Amino acid sequence: MLPLGKIIHLYGLQFHCYADDIQLYISTKAITNTTLSTLSNCLSEIKNWMQRNYLQLSSDKSDIIIIGPTSHTRTTQNFSTLSSSRHIWNLGIIFDSQLKFDHHFNYITRTAFFHLKNIARLRPSLTYSAAETLIHAFITSRLDYCNIILYGSSSKVLNKLQHIQNTAAHLLTHTRSREHITPVLQKRYWLPISHCIQYKILLLTTWPPPNSQTYSTTTPPPHSLRSSEGNLLALPPRTKHQTWGDRAFSVATPTLWNSLPKSIRDCTDPHTFKSLLKTHLFKLAFNL
Repeated sequence: MLPLGKIIHLYGLQFHCYADDIQLYISTKAITNTTLSTLSNCLSEIKNWMQRNYLQLSSDKSDIIIIGPTSHTRTTQNFSTLSSSRHIWNLGIIFDSQLKFDHHFNYITRTAFFHLKNIARLRPSLTYSAAETLIHAFITSRLDYCNIILYGSSSKVLNKLQHIQNTAAHLLTHTRSREHITPVLQKRYWLPISHCIQYKILLLTTWPPPNSQTYSTTTPPPHSLRSSEGNLLALPPRTKHQTWGDRAFSVATPTLWNSLPKSIRDCTDPHTFKSLLKTHLFKLAFNL
């Protein structure tokens, strides 16, 4: 991979290399012919290098996507080695040019209900423990996978995922579809989807806790509560696009972290931190 890395860096591009996949990406404020030409020339040189080393670039499996505002994504151009697309697969996630994840939500919904129907056929002959294992293996794992990128998504799309979780809870507990599902989720200690996303962000981006250099004692807490003072993270400058900038981890992490009680922010034990964090989000979700 070192020779490929040198070629890619020569064109000023960033990349990720996997076992059978290479991802190239570039950030730009405006899509110009120069940008597209740089990508095209880099891909052509990679293809030539692979041919010289008895390798092959799978053009049929290669794709390109332009992610950004509508005014930018309207610019399209076909490459000799690539075909442009409005949505692509990336490590199990379907990305679209607007980061709305509509295709991803629809895929999860189809797959989840396919497995729920199969589990429903077996449910009469399954014990509670066995049914719970199947639901966590085929349903919960899909709802949790890379869910942090869904932070800031509209309530319309998040409700689709919540409907899947609700259906799984109905199936597991033999609760009728007309009965309210909130007590069932509360009894199972299942966090709703939106709070699961917050839990994952706080768990992955704030542990171990931010060091003292990243603390900002001048950043005002979201609520003027005595218990929320101290160990706060500085918020970045106000973003221009709420649907884009506010979803970035650099904004989401300090926003969520600063809203936590001081007792959780001061916790240094990982197991205690997880327990306190989930309990806090659980109380918020069910107004306890």
